[in-house]
Amino acid sequence: MTVSLRVITLVFLSLLAFAANSVLCRLALDGGLIDPANFTLLRLVSGAVTLALLCMLQKTPQTQPKILQVWYEGNWISALALFVYAIGFSYAYVTLETGIGALILFGSVQLTMILFAVLMGQKLGRQELLGLVIAFIGFVYLVLPTLSSPSLFGFILMTFSGIAWGIYTWRGKVSSSPLFATASNFIRTLPVLAVSLIVIHFFQPYSLGNVQYEGVILALVSGAIMSGIGYALWYAVLPSLATSLAAVLQLLVPIIATIGGVVFAGENVTLHLLIATAGVLGGVLLVIFARSKKV
Repeated sequence: MTVSLRVITLVFLSLLAFAANSVLCRLALDGGLIDPANFTLLRLVSGAVTLALLCMLQKTPQTQPKILQVWYEGNWISALALFVYAIGFSYAYVTLETGIGALILFGSVQLTMILFAVLMGQKLGRQELLGLVIAFIGFVYLVLPTLSSPSLFGFILMTFSGIAWGIYTWRGKVSSSPLFATASNFIRTLPVLAVSLIVIHFFQPYSLGNVQYEGVILALVSGAIMSGIGYALWYAVLPSLATSLAAVLQLLVPIIATIGGVVFAGENVTLHLLIATAGVLGGVLLVIFARSKKV
């Protein structure tokens, strides 16, 4: 499959946006500038508004009102996957550093996409099974030294977030109108988010009040630019990429996010993180390369 300069550019911008989300979320939550629920709220709302405005400005054949086109391009399965990803992502970064969080997230994404491939009838060979075992060992090694309640909780949340993003990515490969589909999916998350915030406020009435100006800015940038525009670009480029290539490319995000965490959040690159990264990414790469030989 020939990849054009346009596709390469869109892929680079998408991956940069993915990594930036990890850095922005970690900066906002670790600094106590905003709570996870409000960060998710502002992120999804600003993303939905930005995408809706872009859809209104885009020239399309007037077969139906644009507001209806925006709504019908998306679907509730993708929207629910997007919501689970976003809410799990925010709460996980309360206890996880940027690089570790991104590693868990995108390691889970790749394993999810591989599982979908298997469920679609693709059989695993020896190299693929070996890769899955290595990746699993890498995950265990990542959290084994710090299996305290917060870190384990963050690991579980980020794993579910990665699974949800894997589902969202998989479904994006069949999107016929990426901008409108992304806008619709963001808009559809809002009623689910509203119900979730009511439940959170009921059980933790004081958990939604810690919001500072800087946290709001970080959440809006994460939502309007990195999530809204970034995810629309990703949906636009997915049909041009083979599934294996799309999976490999996302493995670059933890590396970019780790560098961002070091530069912007003052985090350290430890030997433990490097070994875990090598294990998870190496294992997943084995699986993906084995799959690509069969294509």
